[in-house]
Amino acid sequence: MGSDKDRHVARQARMVAIVIAATMLVWLGVQWLGGQLGLPTRYAFLFDLAALAAFVWAFVVIYQIWRAGRQQD
Repeated sequence: MGSDKDRHVARQARMVAIVIAATMLVWLGVQWLGGQLGLPTRYAFLFDLAALAAFVWAFVVIYQIWRAGRQQD
């Protein structure tokens, strides 16, 4: 059986994976839809910034998971 800390780390890792996958899918969809609808470029940049924010959050959490794993050793 895993400890509470192990379950917490696993939950964080799953959340990061979901955020990364969902961000990529939504970003690709918005880019395609924006091109089809002829939306102004500023909307593309808005969604680019939102995707970057999600990736920065994901990498911060990945770093926290990595640090937590190194502290156990």
